[in-house]
Amino acid sequence: MSVLTILEFPDPRLRNKAEPVTVFDTALKQLVDDLFETMYAANGVGLAATQVNVHKRVLVADMSDGRDQPLALINAEIVEKDGSQVYQEGCLSFPGIYADVTRALKVKVRAQDVRGDTFELEVEGPLAVCIQHEMDHLAGKVFVDYLSPLKRSILLKRLEKQRKQAATA
Repeated sequence: MSVLTILEFPDPRLRNKAEPVTVFDTALKQLVDDLFETMYAANGVGLAATQVNVHKRVLVADMSDGRDQPLALINAEIVEKDGSQVYQEGCLSFPGIYADVTRALKVKVRAQDVRGDTFELEVEGPLAVCIQHEMDHLAGKVFVDYLSPLKRSILLKRLEKQRKQAATA
């Protein structure tokens, strides 16, 4: 396993749409393992392959405190949504930046595992937010796309200021 480089906004590769996975082999299993290692190393709760410049429909998540409930979703699609919630989201591609985003409270997802077997999963709350957030990455969207132009501008200026401070430190 290895830790991969996470793309940071405004890298244009974050806007690429991921392609469906058609081959379920050891390379896919390695990608999933690397995504988990990268996510854990960055102290994240979710990571999409797009964020490491691999444009395949693969995402991983683990919302558990013990980091012992890994979830890999391949070719995931949301088949049902219910309710709505506002949740403060962060993103490994926007280090240190957080914003309130409205998303579905509950989602039913159909996906495949690393062997290609199809399964369905019903989730709600923070895990539902995480899955929706990572699926957006696979569609070339980022969470700041949900913000008003003013809020987006403020957050992006804050991100730029953080980068300048880090470069001079």
